[in-house]
Amino acid sequence: MGVAAKGIDHPYITTDKKIRNGEPIISGTGIRVLDIAIRYQLMGMSPEEIINAHPHIDLAQVHDALSYYYENKNLVDKMWKDELDELEKLESSHTSVLEKKLGKIKNLHR
Repeated sequence: MGVAAKGIDHPYITTDKKIRNGEPIISGTGIRVLDIAIRYQLMGMSPEEIINAHPHIDLAQVHDALSYYYENKNLVDKMWKDELDELEKLESSHTSVLEKKLGKIKNLHR
């Protein structure tokens, strides 16, 4: 049974408080590790499909983002949960123009 390596170097991932509030991103882009993880995990996209959707990144960057995600899964998942909570607060405090015209719309995602 193997032991997970700690402190793996991620040459394509960076964090900077001035970019995306310090969330881990693919260096030189605004693409968050979370964005790659969502496409891979939830949307079922392959790494090749992800680079087709983002032609300015390459396969090594996608794999490094996924490696970073799995190494820091709890942290990245918490960022995502916090983002969803914030979105829910905003949605509940603001009525969209469409809702004003059509009335309350059923949330299909919940």
